[in-house]
Amino acid sequence: MLTYALIGCGRISPNHIAAVKNNAEKVHITALCDVDEQAAQALVKRFALQNIHIYTDYHLLLEKEHPDLVAIALPSGLHATVAYDCIIAGCHTIVEKPIALSLADAQRLITAAEKADVRLCACHQNRFNKSIQQIRSALEAGRFGRLFHGAAHIRWNRGKEYYKQAPWRGTWDGDGGALMNQCIHNIDLLRWMMGDEVEEVVAYTDRLAHPFIEAEDLGLALIRFKNGAYGLLEGTTNVFPQNLEETLYLFGETGTVKVGGKSVNKIETWRFADGKEDEEQVKAEFAEDPPNIYGFGHTPLYADMIDAIENHRAPAVDGAAGKRALELVLAVYKAAALGRPVRLPLSDGSTQEFKGRFPFNPQA
Repeated sequence: MLTYALIGCGRISPNHIAAVKNNAEKVHITALCDVDEQAAQALVKRFALQNIHIYTDYHLLLEKEHPDLVAIALPSGLHATVAYDCIIAGCHTIVEKPIALSLADAQRLITAAEKADVRLCACHQNRFNKSIQQIRSALEAGRFGRLFHGAAHIRWNRGKEYYKQAPWRGTWDGDGGALMNQCIHNIDLLRWMMGDEVEEVVAYTDRLAHPFIEAEDLGLALIRFKNGAYGLLEGTTNVFPQNLEETLYLFGETGTVKVGGKSVNKIETWRFADGKEDEEQVKAEFAEDPPNIYGFGHTPLYADMIDAIENHRAPAVDGAAGKRALELVLAVYKAAALGRPVRLPLSDGSTQEFKGRFPFNPQA
């Protein structure tokens, strides 16, 4: 039985606690940590947790508890520092997206985990959606034939209240903008499905409707993959009056798929030359209706991480996968800022490079 601690008890934390409870035969919660002790107490009450130690200092948690597995659900700008300390303490570590805000920090985590012989997982839970797993199986079976292009659309809404709840949101030091925060899950899926290896990116980013944040609220990009396929990316938090959709399209020589819903959890088009399945049956069988955009992917992600620990293998979404998603976002930022194509791999990159990119009025 693995012991588990959660560091960060904010917006996404209930999904982590639920995932642990859904894997209760293999892991149990021993500690929670948040600078706001009441946030941790609220989780204890909500999930009726027993014999939980609460900390406001994660260093003390690591020293006293020595958990086998730690999850980090803190503001994005803290991910790299806290994850590194957990890894050095010998903890297997799950890091909420993004894995870091710089490529150097992401690589530092990967290297540290290898040296400490612990598993490092980037929390891109949408890879475990039933719809996404079905599409990935078809892709790995070669059913698309040659891939031509894919498209990721994240058409959401975030208002001023969302940013006021947590001042780090929308800042270059602590977050990034729509692409880094809201869109990185679908960016990860697009890169993963289209062959992972990116050759070049051209892009525009802008900050159109949120003068009170530093970073972008719109990102548009064209991606050329090394396998000859192309990717389209559209990400925004400006959609009136609420979230509209998150969709992923894959277009191949012998297959066309569209997956949509709240968080790419419903197959809406399923057409293959081999005609192996009935399209309507696939739509029905691989649809999920989660209560929010976070979906149901945390539970299988945790199950995979636990199995990776037990069998001394890399998790399905390892640190390198987290770094690749981060790299693509940074490449979009860089291409937009420079006004020219950017080739990958990037030798370096950080959200802090883009300070001053857009006019900023915190009082707006």
